[in-house]
Amino acid sequence: MGYMRGAAIGLLTMMAGCLLFIPASASATFGVFLFALFILAAGVTIVQVVANPLISLLGPVKTTHSRLTFAQAFNSLGTTIFPYVGTIIMLGGLAAVSAADLSGAELAAYRVAETAAIERAYLGLAAALAVIAGVVWFNRNRLKGEKHEGGSILKSFDLMRRLRFGFGASCIFLYVGAEVAIGSFIVNYMMQENVLGLTEQAAGKLIPFYWGGALVGRFIGSALLRMVSPGKILSFNAACAIGLILISTHTTGMVSGYTYLAIGLMNSIMFPTIFSLACEGLGKRAADGSGVICVMIVGGAVIPPLTGHLADVTGSLELALALPALCYAIIALFGWYARKPVGA
Repeated sequence: MGYMRGAAIGLLTMMAGCLLFIPASASATFGVFLFALFILAAGVTIVQVVANPLISLLGPVKTTHSRLTFAQAFNSLGTTIFPYVGTIIMLGGLAAVSAADLSGAELAAYRVAETAAIERAYLGLAAALAVIAGVVWFNRNRLKGEKHEGGSILKSFDLMRRLRFGFGASCIFLYVGAEVAIGSFIVNYMMQENVLGLTEQAAGKLIPFYWGGALVGRFIGSALLRMVSPGKILSFNAACAIGLILISTHTTGMVSGYTYLAIGLMNSIMFPTIFSLACEGLGKRAADGSGVICVMIVGGAVIPPLTGHLADVTGSLELALALPALCYAIIALFGWYARKPVGA
């Protein structure tokens, strides 16, 4: 099929998911919303699977790590900005009104206005995705150096037998798990009296600083990765993440709180760098490798609950952070292991 065609199909699937939010909002049925979200997420996954190997073909091999990190910076940019943009577009003046305080005709009018706002927002997104998909499809035959190897989906997982790829894919599992675990506990961590003692609302306002750190770090990292071994930078960042966890858990007040948030900066280059290091030398099986790595993102659904369970068992969020620290330690080992290019 090819990367460009795959990207177009992924974008069109996302468009279909956006359009499904229109009947979902009209029906106000949770199951329909979930189905629309599932289709949208499926499209995002398809785009992610093809985008990383596609980016690797758009320039010299030696700058692959830098290009992937730069591209991922825009992922972080969207994560940081668009929750606010989406709130403004979808809610607007409705954000100041609580449906719980309304009844009768007022509640009905509120729901009509809310449905119309959601429909307009997702129609706009669907139109934008259709235009982008059209541009990608128009250029579907212009990519040079694209090679593929046919096979079943399950066959892709035989790549896990390759030490470098298997180690790297496992690190994606650990990285996403650690990143999500730390991000998920920001509010509870900052509310502790020995940290910042904030209210839930005030602590929630600090979350963008964690994810914003990843945004800034990726733009900086894309430049550094052109000059320094990606494996060494990965090891350095993972070691610094461990150091920040240790400082945060062994101090109090602002030092504890802000060193915790700074872990986001250390996370910045990890995903694209682990991805590119793991996929080095895969050649025409790069798409298979990308698909397997996207599956390993499931670590974000495994590590956070385990970290939460540790916090419940020990009664300490600080002790529970030993699990993300262990994840970073393994990632640091992978970075050092993969510091030299394949065949060097």
